[in-house]
Amino acid sequence: MSKQNIETSGLTLAKGTQLQGDDFFEIKVMDTITVAVVCDGVGSAMQGAEAAKRTCHFLVHSLKNRPKSWSMEKSIKHFIENINRVLYMESMEDYEREELVTTLTLVVIEGDRLYGANVGDSRIYLQRNGQLAQLSHDHAMDEEGMENVLTSAMGLEENVSPYYFENNLQSGDQILLCSDGLYNELTQNEIADGLMMGASFLVKKASKKHDDDLPDDTTAVVLEIKDLDPRLKFKQSDLIVQEYYQVGDEVDGYELLKPLIQNNRTWLCEKRGLKYVIKFVPYDALDDEVMLDLFVKEVWMAKRLKAGFFPKAVVPKNRTHRYYIMAFVEGKTLKEFTQKKPLSVDLSVELAVFLLKMSQFLIRLDLLHGDIKPENIIVTERKGKLVFKMIDFGSITEAYSNVTRAGTPSYLAPERFRQSPVNEQTEVYAIGVTLYEALTQRYPFGEIEPFQTPSFEKKIKEPTKLNPKIPKWLESVVLRALETDTDKRYHNYSEMQYEVTNPEKVKPYFDKGTSFIERNEKMVYKVGFIVMFILNICQILFR
Repeated sequence: MSKQNIETSGLTLAKGTQLQGDDFFEIKVMDTITVAVVCDGVGSAMQGAEAAKRTCHFLVHSLKNRPKSWSMEKSIKHFIENINRVLYMESMEDYEREELVTTLTLVVIEGDRLYGANVGDSRIYLQRNGQLAQLSHDHAMDEEGMENVLTSAMGLEENVSPYYFENNLQSGDQILLCSDGLYNELTQNEIADGLMMGASFLVKKASKKHDDDLPDDTTAVVLEIKDLDPRLKFKQSDLIVQEYYQVGDEVDGYELLKPLIQNNRTWLCEKRGLKYVIKFVPYDALDDEVMLDLFVKEVWMAKRLKAGFFPKAVVPKNRTHRYYIMAFVEGKTLKEFTQKKPLSVDLSVELAVFLLKMSQFLIRLDLLHGDIKPENIIVTERKGKLVFKMIDFGSITEAYSNVTRAGTPSYLAPERFRQSPVNEQTEVYAIGVTLYEALTQRYPFGEIEPFQTPSFEKKIKEPTKLNPKIPKWLESVVLRALETDTDKRYHNYSEMQYEVTNPEKVKPYFDKGTSFIERNEKMVYKVGFIVMFILNICQILFR
């Protein structure tokens, strides 16, 4: 579930006048899943607070990086068992008794599905249409007066059997995770009425009952489902995934004319005399959920990004195969267009403005393209004028989300090879490489092969030495975009766009290896002229 579809809140208050309690919580909203954990460190144990904190951190990190081939149930149970065993073994080794002990409540939201587990007496509630239901199971004694005695907790024994459950979610659902400090103070009606106000309201309401002198640490985490992820309908559809397509095949009225990419999944097609591009899901997605998720994400992006920078994309309502349709853009890729001669200066400026405006449009949606390069840019004609279109949706990703080398190596910023995430500055670098290549027909650091770890220490050859038609101001813009030092590179799109559209404001760019004389050539000539003039005057006066 995306960040736009779920609202989270959390608060913990220590009991009495203590500054820190034994409770701990953590919430992590990621692109495809949301994880929330509440742990209540057992107060009778010396290291309860430490156990609570470590359990939260471990589970969130593990679920974020879980093996994609594992089911969510297997992942949750496996990771709970792992951290439980670690806590127990460390307690036995360091204290010879159970000291790293905590309760646990955990929920994971993926799509329209809620996965949950608990150990101990911290609870999970779900409120739907005004009805509040407890989903967790209290591991505590049933006898009157013994309700606070736990029958199970994290770190209490070497092996643990968490209570596990699953449920479907609906828009408007509210999920509450809380320690016993909350539900012991608030009635179910008070919890139900206060859920809409969030975690802080609930915890402070409990605190006010004791004049802000709580008898127990109190924690609440509230997750409100604003809307189910719209990508779900693209993923869950029962559609045909065909291994091979060939010329002349007809899919839902679209006749396949010729493959546009060697993988045989992207075709030029025709329907009712109009040409389109049809893109099918990779066949391997039948058995590879990660690949299916990537294609679903691509479809969602293509359908969502309605702007002139991209060809229009649609998902036919009554399709029988898994694909989406794009408008066919007649033209050549920028790579093909510049194969015989470099792009003109005027068109290069227009290209820079196009790429920067497109990138600004994406960043307003918290998105980045991730694979800006000449092969993904079409040069087409509109009303007798050459214009550009960006044709690839598959690489578009959330800002700062991608820390892999995804993309084309020759266009990746140096920091991307050091596991830095995609951001505005890495996109500025890709724009710089694209402009350099379009203007000179070369790569600034040579072509970089996949899995190669390149060196960016050599000096980039000045574009004007490869193409004397390039004005110095444009060279400075391109070289600043390609700066390997992020402190010297443009920090955002608007900064670069300002200089592209205001050439007179562009300051000369100098590589860090450039000498003082080269950096200040005019000043050196001026000073030299003045010195020579003074010397000549002195010679005349003192003859």
